[in-house]
Amino acid sequence: MSDASRRRPVPGIADDGDEFHFCSTCAFSAACLESGYDKSLLRDLHVLVEHIGPFHEGEHIFREGDPFTAIAAVRSGTVKTYVTDHEGREHVQGFFLPGEVIGLNAISQARYPSNAIALDSVVLCRFSFPNIAALATRMPGLQQQLFKLLSLDIGKAALLSGNFSADERMAAFLITLSRRYSARGFSPNRFLLTMTRTDIANYLRLASETVSRVFRRFQDEGMIHVERREIELKDRKQLETLAENVLRSI
Repeated sequence: MSDASRRRPVPGIADDGDEFHFCSTCAFSAACLESGYDKSLLRDLHVLVEHIGPFHEGEHIFREGDPFTAIAAVRSGTVKTYVTDHEGREHVQGFFLPGEVIGLNAISQARYPSNAIALDSVVLCRFSFPNIAALATRMPGLQQQLFKLLSLDIGKAALLSGNFSADERMAAFLITLSRRYSARGFSPNRFLLTMTRTDIANYLRLASETVSRVFRRFQDEGMIHVERREIELKDRKQLETLAENVLRSI
């Protein structure tokens, strides 16, 4: 059995942290530790991490136009961000997994430009943005991590742009999800799709029927195996080949 297959197949709460140790999925722990700050020193500097939640499925974390005071890292669960146009149509902007940060796109306007909603039971680590921004001026590693997170946030938009086929978009979506789970210590080849097919279709700018058809074809061709919401990547090489043009732009 490979190391990857031994990893946790389905992410739960990152409960391995305590008052003096970071959780394994923490978005900022590496930057802080590299700069010589452990959690106890951060506490002394009044940069307190506040655990909030759980937010239940369908519950909003923030809404478009709310004042921006904090960014939050997902500790467990999945968060969807979206906007609604003047005709009441929803446009999905992204999905955030454990260890990923929501609220970064609110920095410039000081208000959240989108809605964030829990897709399952969600717990967050809330960081006061004024405090973490002040700390970043003294910690180059933390500042670089903030820039990196902003860059990753922008890069995700590549899935929505370009003249890519439905197969290319879906393959890129699955491979990027796989990489994001793997980066947090979860299985890269078996994970839950906590978002609905409708949400996936909306995010990829495809019809729901197209998404269902692509999933069926990928399964028939042996690239994936789907069991309700759990998916297994069976032929990763073929998926990566299909996703190559999209992933090159991320």
